[in-house]
Amino acid sequence: MKKIFIVFSFLLMGCSSISLVENWKNPDIVLFNANKVLLVGMTQSEEAREHFESQLKKEFTSRNVEAWRSIDVFDLSLTNSRKTEKELDEVEQSLLDKDFDAILFTKITGSENRENFMKSISRWDDPQSRFNDDYLEHQGIYYDDNYYEKFTVYHAETTLYCICEGKERAMIWRGVIDITDPNNVEKAIKDYIKLVITALEEQDLIFTSQVD
Repeated sequence: MKKIFIVFSFLLMGCSSISLVENWKNPDIVLFNANKVLLVGMTQSEEAREHFESQLKKEFTSRNVEAWRSIDVFDLSLTNSRKTEKELDEVEQSLLDKDFDAILFTKITGSENRENFMKSISRWDDPQSRFNDDYLEHQGIYYDDNYYEKFTVYHAETTLYCICEGKERAMIWRGVIDITDPNNVEKAIKDYIKLVITALEEQDLIFTSQVD
């Protein structure tokens, strides 16, 4: 489990591809407004956490929504060891006392290694293609260790919780996002946040869609 949280720091390295692979919205919620939102990036890397939460906060601020980074709100004692449900209830109450009404919580849930079949599709629509053409083009499968392009996909999850009085930590929305082969600092953060903000806007969650 510790490795999964460490992987979140790879968001600092960027990515070549980010995609929303699962989008769930509470069917009882038509729209959800929040006046004060806590932004949480779960990772052991304080640098990654601060960078991600700071960039996300800028997007909220530009849309006139008050948002706070968890790194500015949580005590160090909260994140340096396992906490009980009772202790988390106390944290929730302290957030309510400070007028927070929502939490946007992001974490890496896992990763997997994949391979791409590096082949040309130039002959796929050529009815004159022969067996020897196909064989010659792809014979590297037998002996070339680099014939397959290897890459890693990280699975992230961003969840919006309502912490309104009497509703506990009710889930409003969850997005499962795949991050493919991180390799660029600003692009990873920018694309991930843009995807999350767009998903929230389109579903009238916190932000209202700009589409007339």
